[in-house]
Amino acid sequence: MRKRELWTIVYIFLAIFLAMTGYFIYNVQFGAKAVVNDDHNTRKKDLARQVIRGSIYAADGTILAEEALNGEHQEIRNYPYGEIFAHVVGFSTRGTTGIENAADIDLLTSNAPVGEKLQKEMAGVRNTGDRVYTSLRPDLQMACYSALGPYNGAVTVMEAKTGRILAMVSKPDFDPNTVSENWAEISSDDDNSPLVNRATQGLYPPGSIFKMVTLYEYMKENPDTYTDYSYTCSGSITADDSTIECYHGSIHGQEDLLTSFADSCNTSFTNIGLMLDIPKLSDTADRFLFGRVLPTDLAYSRSRFSLNSASGTKQIMQTAIGQGSTLVTPLHIALITQAIANDGMMMRAQEIVKKTNYQGTLIKEYQPEEYRRIMTAEEAEVLTEYMKEVCNTGTGKKLKGLSYTVAGKTGSAEFGNIKGQSHSWFTGFSDPDDPDIVVTVIAEGAGSGSEYAVPAAKRIFDAYYGVH
Repeated sequence: MRKRELWTIVYIFLAIFLAMTGYFIYNVQFGAKAVVNDDHNTRKKDLARQVIRGSIYAADGTILAEEALNGEHQEIRNYPYGEIFAHVVGFSTRGTTGIENAADIDLLTSNAPVGEKLQKEMAGVRNTGDRVYTSLRPDLQMACYSALGPYNGAVTVMEAKTGRILAMVSKPDFDPNTVSENWAEISSDDDNSPLVNRATQGLYPPGSIFKMVTLYEYMKENPDTYTDYSYTCSGSITADDSTIECYHGSIHGQEDLLTSFADSCNTSFTNIGLMLDIPKLSDTADRFLFGRVLPTDLAYSRSRFSLNSASGTKQIMQTAIGQGSTLVTPLHIALITQAIANDGMMMRAQEIVKKTNYQGTLIKEYQPEEYRRIMTAEEAEVLTEYMKEVCNTGTGKKLKGLSYTVAGKTGSAEFGNIKGQSHSWFTGFSDPDDPDIVVTVIAEGAGSGSEYAVPAAKRIFDAYYGVH
């Protein structure tokens, strides 16, 4: 009997041991990042005292963030590019943002040689945290910063096939080197919200950019007849006492589906919206991740889409042209554009490509990652042809006749209560037959997409291809 009781006790202690071991492994593997990223957690503060925060590098090896000493020999976080990389790199004082947040546990972890680590720990000397290498390109980042000019807004540039982020700019900006000193001022600036990364957190009406979704849904519902579509634009369309006008009162006349898209004809796309199966359109918006989780490690806002079978005529008409209650982030638009360029496959938006220890020894390399297919390759090819026409004969024709080719879509997104006020949108990708990069631009209050966003995008494409 005693022997049986003894074995029972052994089994109980074994079960407890295995449970504790499993709990430990789970927290190390899966819970560590959440714990360390909690700025109020004492464990993070302990790590900061034990480890010198690692550096962040651009794709070319340029330092984007590092620990340094100021004139008083005090340790500070130094951001050599100041405002230019402010939002995407972020800061690590007053909390963490941007890549500083996404890579927090890596930067506070030291994979220095074991012997060296032990020696320093025994001597009470801090070890050096790991290095994080990004896909960001300083040349493109500066081109984007310059292209946005005096306007508030955002620019995102990513590789079309990999989803790697090459540049991300948001304005208004701030100097990450002086966040602590200026915290009271910049954190209370509700009018400009300089701390908000507009590329990932700014929610805007998509305007005519949303016509990519409306076009896709119409093609999907009418696979055999969409090329037969015809509409006569008189400048306005009215249904159930609701009226939609073309931008600045334009009258496009006879339009087929291709020219409706190229000319960004509001009345034609309103007409199309009234013909759609709204639950199916809602399903398409869901598949395109409206209101859903986005594949990114950066902090972001979820886009909004509220159309359903109970929606009224006015809401349907406005939604079809990207107005109404639909809101979207520039990063979300860039991801949809990237999927079209990549044969319908959306990639994870990736900004970190590898980490090494402070000596440069590789610890981990991150490969491009497929997220989900949002359309077939054949559907993506058709949308690409329509987007090419925008840049050949339509609202994006300022991108025609260059040393490279572009497929894209412009947008004029009305906002506020003053008629005619609109944000300027452009999204597109270069070399449509073998896509290189995706460029998405929004300039707040800058008018139509063709007026400002298209020339801004051209400057970015020029920088990528070395055109002067």
